[in-house]
Amino acid sequence: MLVDSPPEQRAETAPAPPTRRAIRALGLLVSVVILMLVALASIAIGAKELPLDQVWHGLFHDTGTYGDVVVGERLSRTALGLLAGAALGLSGAVLQALTRNPLADPGLLGINAGASAAVVTAITYFGVTTLNGYVWFAFFGAAAVGALVWFLGGSRGATPVRLALAGTATSAALYGYLQAVMITDGAALNKWRFWTVGSLAAANDSTIVQVLPFLAGGTLLALGLARPLNAVAMGDDTARALGANLGRTRALSMLAAVVLCGAATAACGPIAFVGLMVPHVVRSFTGPDLRWILPYATILSPVLLLGADVVGRIVARPSELQVGIVTAIIGGPVFILLVRRRRTAQL
Repeated sequence: MLVDSPPEQRAETAPAPPTRRAIRALGLLVSVVILMLVALASIAIGAKELPLDQVWHGLFHDTGTYGDVVVGERLSRTALGLLAGAALGLSGAVLQALTRNPLADPGLLGINAGASAAVVTAITYFGVTTLNGYVWFAFFGAAAVGALVWFLGGSRGATPVRLALAGTATSAALYGYLQAVMITDGAALNKWRFWTVGSLAAANDSTIVQVLPFLAGGTLLALGLARPLNAVAMGDDTARALGANLGRTRALSMLAAVVLCGAATAACGPIAFVGLMVPHVVRSFTGPDLRWILPYATILSPVLLLGADVVGRIVARPSELQVGIVTAIIGGPVFILLVRRRRTAQL
């Protein structure tokens, strides 16, 4: 004869509901699987159609056939998309926490403008014509403007408002310089116009090798700042009460964002909405904890970038749309929807 156990015992023996931490960890694992699937799609799908057997052969055999060459190009393109996407998403999340502004992205602090101005300068005055030459000019331009904005914003005494104002003013001045140069130099305009659209099409092993150390170092630095940035995001007084070093945290966060965004922009050109939109989406299901936002943004941003790149190859065959155009087309309406939902939730 079966006897029911008392309610207290049943409550003790019943399986505990999954914790929020376990759910977030599971979501992170699912995100990694999605990223792997999108990366495989980026290798298998292109503007030029290839049967899957040729793609497979190109991945594991090197015989110099047409399929092998195409797959080799797609591998480099996919690798750069993974690196640049992670860098853009992570830098956007860091900047939003640093400035306490959910609309912050690399453009807010003048990083994109600095890279663009440096590329135009390289084309016009130094005769640089290749992507490998642009990379270093763009990276150092972004770094120089990042340092200038940090100085104008008050250095260790910088506040979110000062940084945003300094970035906006610097960007306006640099874009004025860009317009002046391009009006007087049609050749520079044509070359710069292709770079500034934002593309993965010119990816090669050399470019990846050049930017990889910066992207790896910036990623490690940004992920290591999750705890102090959590304190900074709650306000200066609260951060001080929690023992956070505001000056050091802001300086290191600015450094991480400049290194990540500068390297990604140098390699691919300025790509909009990735660093702005992905942290918004991530924050909607992780909450405000940057210990989860930063890893999720690192994984899901390449999903958006590579997915947009694949869409661009398909919709315009046998040509293709540059990934910067596709992210803008997708990102605009999606971002408006996110803002409207956020406003409705606040009401």
